[in-house]
Amino acid sequence: MGVFDVLVAVILGIVEGITEWLPVSSTGHMILVNQFLNFSDENFQEMFLVVVQLGAILAVVFVFWSKIWPFNFKYKKNDMPFVKMDIMQLWFKIIVACVPAAVVGLLFDDIIDEMFYNAVVVAGALLIYGILFIIVENWNKGKRPVITKTADIRYSTAVIIGVFQLLAAIVPGTSRSGATIIGALLIGVGRGAAAEFTFYLAIPVMFGASLLKIVKGGFNYGVMGEVTLLVGMLVAFIVSLFAIKFLMGYIRKHDFKVFGYYRIALGIIILLYFAISGAKVV
Repeated sequence: MGVFDVLVAVILGIVEGITEWLPVSSTGHMILVNQFLNFSDENFQEMFLVVVQLGAILAVVFVFWSKIWPFNFKYKKNDMPFVKMDIMQLWFKIIVACVPAAVVGLLFDDIIDEMFYNAVVVAGALLIYGILFIIVENWNKGKRPVITKTADIRYSTAVIIGVFQLLAAIVPGTSRSGATIIGALLIGVGRGAAAEFTFYLAIPVMFGASLLKIVKGGFNYGVMGEVTLLVGMLVAFIVSLFAIKFLMGYIRKHDFKVFGYYRIALGIIILLYFAISGAKVV
């Protein structure tokens, strides 16, 4: 591995940082980018595309730290308890919502990749969920959300959102954030709360997926491999900070339909590219 691999890591880190949080499918974008840019080591590339997500998820931890850290180490100096129970309850709901995707991922990860990781499936998911975004937003127009804060999300609501997250775990191109946001909107969760809860769900899911990939494949790529991975993670972290803040600011004034139109356009581009070029997903 060499300097060119570091450049590839930078570009993929940018793509990951933007598309992981916007509901536009990081998989769809990675498929297109990978047609033109690849690491010199194919096994490293497979590992990188999963583990680079750690950089993106650390951005969520950084941005929402005060809302997700449940312990108060200064509890002896003030009246607040050591454990903030409202945040602990939020984490219990997050764990409940992550169970379906975690179980399927552990049992069928390799099978799902073999069966569904192809251009037609990814493009189809982009198109279908793009259309769904537009339909759901039109259906929700004028309606007031039942739940406007993540603290008000019930366990039953968390389970339903978790089922939608499962769809993303099964079908590449669905977009984990896209699926969970659509699910949340359908059951009356406001856009802000839906997006924020989606970010929280990503923490255990993406940490788990990265750890599983490293445990199953190991890490034997030398110092240059470590540097390349760290560069990609750092870039993903920095870009994710801007992407998260952009999305939270955008949805205060706008709906998600623009992402629906974008997904449709991207799905068509992917279908046309692979139909014309005859290339295979790499």
